Amino acid sequence: MGAKEPLIGFVGQGYVGKNYADDFENRGYSVIRYSLEEPHIANKDLIKDCDVVFVAVPTPSTPKGFDVRIVDTALSLVGKGKVAVIKSTIVPGMTRKLQKKHPGIALMFCPEFLSVATAAYDVANPFLNVVGIPSNSAKHKKAAKLVLGMLKKAPENIMCTSEEAELIKYAHNISGYMQILTFNLVYDLAEHFKADWGPIQRAIESDPLICNRYANPVHKGGRGAGGFCFIKDMAAFARHYEETVREKAGSALLEAAQLKNISLLAASRKDLDLLEGVYGANMIQRAKKARR
Repeated sequence: MGAKEPLIGFVGQGYVGKNYADDFENRGYSVIRYSLEEPHIANKDLIKDCDVVFVAVPTPSTPKGFDVRIVDTALSLVGKGKVAVIKSTIVPGMTRKLQKKHPGIALMFCPEFLSVATAAYDVANPFLNVVGIPSNSAKHKKAAKLVLGMLKKAPENIMCTSEEAELIKYAHNISGYMQILTFNLVYDLAEHFKADWGPIQRAIESDPLICNRYANPVHKGGRGAGGFCFIKDMAAFARHYEETVREKAGSALLEAAQLKNISLLAASRKDLDLLEGVYGANMIQRAKKARR
């Protein structure tokens, strides 16, 4: 890259931030990484000098609700007049709120679609790039074009509002969550009838009309939608839906889905630490009782 190429910052060096930073470096960009761990913790004050800063930090869901404070703190490190790109999953409407709180920067939301096991490959081979802006201003459109131009090329590129981009990310994660539950419900019936799951799964995987990525009900040592994203993101989505849409049938569906998933995870002792962090011990006991 030439001397005039933008300096890229990354706040957060988990599997998302690290793999995106690695990809940018591999493509010749100058990169500054900051995280709370060594050796990057010393780079905190250097983030303000970066022209574009990608924020990939935790957005936990807890029994008290969605927590955006770590993202908010990260944005305070971005220099005035610079561009900030949120990679962390946030509830719809949050980018717009954060932009109002940090008016000195051009803020946008750019969802990631990475799996932990294949993150490096996923970054290098994106199927989609999405950049959502909270304002249709010339400043935001210019910043969005800059970011789209520096991301690894994908077959499809979408520039949209920040709410649309936030919903695209939730559509991805909630779809996966519900697929896992669908196949687990079929698996429940298969167990009841003492059916061999093998031919059923082969048929599912052969059916072009079924999205079958999550066709195996027993996965990573247990049953249910687990991992760092599915549990917390469904909890945040369901709460946000209830608070904004306020439609009883939809809220009931999301609550039932969570109860079923919690019961599957708890019964197979899968990701219990993550489960308790999101819902608390009382919710886990409630789901166990619902399963009986």
